[in-house]
Amino acid sequence: MYRELRSHIISLLNAGTRLDGRKPTEYRKPIEVEYGTLKTAEGSARVRIGETEVFVGVKMEVGEPYPDTPDEGTIIVGAELLPLSNPEFELGPPGIQAIELARVVDRGIRESKAIDFKKLCIEKGEKVWMVIIDICPINDAGNLFDASSLAALAALKDAKYPSFDGEKIDYKVKTDKKLLLEKMPIAVTVVKIGDKFIVDPDTEEEKAIDSRLTVSSIEDGTLCALQKGGDFPLTVEEIDKMLDIGIEKGKELRKRL
Repeated sequence: MYRELRSHIISLLNAGTRLDGRKPTEYRKPIEVEYGTLKTAEGSARVRIGETEVFVGVKMEVGEPYPDTPDEGTIIVGAELLPLSNPEFELGPPGIQAIELARVVDRGIRESKAIDFKKLCIEKGEKVWMVIIDICPINDAGNLFDASSLAALAALKDAKYPSFDGEKIDYKVKTDKKLLLEKMPIAVTVVKIGDKFIVDPDTEEEKAIDSRLTVSSIEDGTLCALQKGGDFPLTVEEIDKMLDIGIEKGKELRKRL
């Protein structure tokens, strides 16, 4: 069954099309971004790419800084993959897929310096803001990396600080102070199947992946993070091509914000 599916996908790609009729580097439609979807969070967003749908909530807590960065706050990213979004997911501690998803989102935000961690400092060596980003796919129809990264960025854009008197946070009171984003890192996952490259794979195409490269870039096209996946290696030439696709499609996704 797997071989038949893969052969069919490759034959379609050789003809310049895909299972659902899209072009190789075409995203599914619609691409929707909705802000402020979770009222109990400091920031939230829902992103839909085709049938893939992801919610992200941002909570802000006050904690102690790490000893080596006493004047910096931080981000903590977690992902929960529920059976309700994909029957292949199981309840329990985060598995490899959830851990990788969280790391890809974390790396894009962290390495791009999208948030100035020094601005999260309340009292050097004592108190800093910790920005907690929770990813929850509602429907996994493929390409959770891009949908989750876009939703995380939108939720951060939506986030406002809760009321804090220096000792205690009042989560019932939101201030007008927004969490400032210095950069806007967009992740695009480029997939290699056979000798062809595509973006935004659906669940059937994900079964036929040889290699994938998630490319995170900022507004001017500067790379900030890469994540390789799949069982097969990539040549330098293939990586260069995937980078070009990722950066170009990143400009398209950024417009949705």
